[in-house]
Amino acid sequence: MGYIQDKDKKYLKGEFDKNLKEDVYILVFVGDNCQYCGVASAIAQEVAELHPKIHFEEHRIGDDLSEEYGLKNAPTVVITDKEKYGGRIRYVGLPSGYEFSSMIEDIIDVSRRTAEVSQEVLEKLMKIDKPIIIQIFVTPTCPYCPRAVRTSHRFAILNENITGEMVEAMEFPEWADKWKVMSVPHIVINEDVQFIGAYPDEQYIEYVIQAYEKMR
Repeated sequence: MGYIQDKDKKYLKGEFDKNLKEDVYILVFVGDNCQYCGVASAIAQEVAELHPKIHFEEHRIGDDLSEEYGLKNAPTVVITDKEKYGGRIRYVGLPSGYEFSSMIEDIIDVSRRTAEVSQEVLEKLMKIDKPIIIQIFVTPTCPYCPRAVRTSHRFAILNENITGEMVEAMEFPEWADKWKVMSVPHIVINEDVQFIGAYPDEQYIEYVIQAYEKMR
């Protein structure tokens, strides 16, 4: 028995048929003594089986690709075209619960090779010419977290200098403790600027710009 129910598979097939344009890859990076790696790979494989433009690959933390992408933790799930986006749209921990929908929306955006933001936000995004890493600490039962995750991933799709990284706080408690995560979504940008909440794009980008300005 799989992880995705038949009625959900039917719905997802319809969404993929309507929206997918180019090939997209779900890369799952696994490691030793990893409680959720098997589940992450199984879910990714089930999703990939729903449409011929979606491809699943399993890699290991420590292999050449994980080193290229700068990945250290397992499981990490990357949604990519293997070229332009590299490993910049990623989930550290299992994208389950509400975050499953984030992964599906990422697949569609990456396949379309674009994401939607306002012209005002896009103009600010295009000014960023230095590496920015946005980490979003979440839990599977947080209904507000997907918005914060998706915002970072949309920004990453539109600007090659930005990486959006969901972190499942309960799977990586030592990481959450480091940043004193008490509620989610808790966002950390470049290990410097922090805020809590699922803000609209117009407010979210201001925190990104704040982190960018500190690098200048």
